[in-house]
Parts: sequence; structure tokens; C-alpha cells
Amino acid sequence: MKAELSTQILSSIQQFVNWLNDYGETSYDYQSFFEGSCGRKAKTLYYRRPFLGTLAVAPMVFCEAALPGARKFFSEKMRFPIADAHYAMGFAYYSQVSSERKYYERALHFLDVLEQTRSSGFERFCWGYPFDWVTRRGTVPSGTPLITTTPYIYEAFSRVHQIDRNQKWRDIMHSIAEHAFHDIKDFEVSSNARSCSYSPNDEEGGVINASAYRAFLLTSASVEFSEDRYWQVAERNLNFVLQSQQPNGSWYYSMDGVRDFVDHFHTCFVLKALAKIENLTRHKGCHEAIEKGVKYYVENLFDGKGIPKPFSKAPRLTVYRQELYDYAECINLATLLRGRFGRLDERLTSVLKDLLSRWQKPDGSFRSRKLFLGWDNVPMHRWAQSQVFRALCFLLYETHRQSQGISGKV
Repeated sequence: MKAELSTQILSSIQQFVNWLNDYGETSYDYQSFFEGSCGRKAKTLYYRRPFLGTLAVAPMVFCEAALPGARKFFSEKMRFPIADAHYAMGFAYYSQVSSERKYYERALHFLDVLEQTRSSGFERFCWGYPFDWVTRRGTVPSGTPLITTTPYIYEAFSRVHQIDRNQKWRDIMHSIAEHAFHDIKDFEVSSNARSCSYSPNDEEGGVINASAYRAFLLTSASVEFSEDRYWQVAERNLNFVLQSQQPNGSWYYSMDGVRDFVDHFHTCFVLKALAKIENLTRHKGCHEAIEKGVKYYVENLFDGKGIPKPFSKAPRLTVYRQELYDYAECINLATLLRGRFGRLDERLTSVLKDLLSRWQKPDGSFRSRKLFLGWDNVPMHRWAQSQVFRALCFLLYETHRQSQGISGKV
């Protein structure tokens, strides 16, 4: 990466940190329109009776597309564990580049917050959303542990543990691994493959990124704690992910026969998990799936200018052109695989230049979405201020590490 671009990234990170200090650690969310009582009822009706439900959600969808600031009338600002985990990782990476203790201490602050906001009623450490989440399968109550959230928090504790070797963080990591092993369910798909539940309460699986997340978490824990039983479960979830890859290299969101869309950041989630598992195990199946998956990704999920496209196969009419989350996950994925795929490296450069030139506002925060008319400028920690911060800090850390010839696991 050119020195000029590294300097821009460093400046961008510092501007963002200053904004975060002023703005605070709670925010609205893209789900804010549907977090309140009216929004939840409208969304529930949409899933049960689509025609009437479409009429019910229309005002919220209009606000999302044209009046994003109206979120404040539908919900209050909240703290999101998944965002706190990304901030913890980001500050941990940044502390190792800047060598300033205050950033390490900021990472510790977010770990302390995560300890306090774990899901209640569960023996082991785990986390979910701070709101009731209406889905096609029903309403997921606030605080229900989610396998798409908890692995990020495992990574946050792991990242800081690699810096300070505090046994407390390792004990929490072990508790998280035990949660993923015992509390998340498996569903047989083939003789050697299982998909996993999204939460402990689900009675069906099929969501591909959920199994990818669990496969990574348990693979990492199997290495960290020398527990072969973790790998035995992880391998079956991994096989489900590998067997679900389409001939063209893509993955649907789910194999339930309904949610067969292909989008940008979920594709990144799956490829990131495979890249991390491959790094830990040198698994041949991961290597082959990554080769096919990256080829599909660079050819189908970017426009002619190398800018992220939200979907290659959309599930419905969308209200935006581009998504900050896609930029964040592109940077994360491309950093993990940097130097391996020339076209992916090119995408990383184009995405960084566009992010830094168009998306960061004068106050240091990032725009959330490029709408069909104008921008959604509401800063949302979960969507995806924290993810972009973590991605930029990760890229800066990896660039610094490689330039210094420093070894270390991601």
C-alpha cells in the first residue's frame, strides 16, 4: 500500500476517534424504524400477510429511503454489543500501531462494557441484540444470544489477550466457546455436514453465514485450548458451508429455499471465516472454496468502477445504491487475503479511495448509505461505523506488521 494512502488512513482513523469521543457509544440503528411497538407490529404483519403488511411497513420504508433522520421518532439510541466488539478490536489494533497506551485502555473499556452487557439467563458468556428482532420465523426477544454476534466478541477478547496475556480474557473466551459448543444446535444436512441454529431457541438451520461463524469460532477455540471436540463440531459446520457453495462460486444467504439472495457483506462474512479457518488449519477445502468464491465476488459484487454493489441477486426492491457495511467488509476480507488475488487487491485500493473521499464527513463519522436521492448520514455504530473503524485499523496494523517483519496471528 502506498505511503500516501497509509497516511490518509491514519488521518481518517484519528478524525473518527475524535468524533466517537464527542458523539458517544450509543446510536440509532438501521432497524430503528422497526424496533418500537408500531414497527414490530407492522413487520410481523408483513411476514404473516404480505399485502396488508406491505401497506403497514410502507411509511417506515419511505422514511428509510427519504427521511433517514426520522429514526429518532421510532426508537431511542442503544448500545450494541457487536459494535462494542468491533471498537475493542479496532482500538487494540490501533494501539499496536500508535504505541499509545490510551488506545489499549480504550480497548479494555469496551471489554469491560461487554462483560456487563452479556445475555442474562445463560450460564456461559454470549450476546445478542438489545431489541426485539422481528424475523420471518417470529420475534427474537432482546438479549437472545446470536451466533452471528458472539464470535465477534470472542475475537475482541482474543485480540486483547494477544497483547496483554490477561488470563481473565482467556477464561471468557473459553466460556464463549463452551456456549457455541453446547447451546447452539446442529441440524444434519449430509453424512458429514451439519448446519447450525442462529440462536439457542431455533428449531431449524440453513443460514450459511451462521454456520461459517460457528465453524470459525470453534476452530479457533480448538487451537487455543487444544480441544479436539470443538474441531469435530466445527468441521461439520464447515462442511455444510463448503457443500452449500454454488457452482459459480457464490453462496445464498440460506439454503432454506426461500432466502436465496446473494449479497455483498454476507459473502464477505463467509469468505472471511474460511480465510481464518484456512490460516489456522491449512484446510484444503477452504483453499478451493476461497479461490472460487473470490472469483465470483470480484466479478459480481462490484460495479465497473470497482465500487461495492449491495447484491448480485437481490431479494426485493432496495432503497439504497451503496452500503457502508459493504465497504467495511470488503476491506476486512481483502486485508486477510492481501497479496493472494490481484483483482481483490485492486478492489481494495478502489474501495479505500472512494471511502476516504466520499464517505467520511467533516465531523469524522461516515455516511451510512448512498440512497437513490442523497445520503443517509445518520451515524449508526452497528451499521457500520464500528466495522469501518475496525477494518481501517486492521489494515493499518497489518501494513505496519508486514513492513516491520513482525510475525503474529490475525
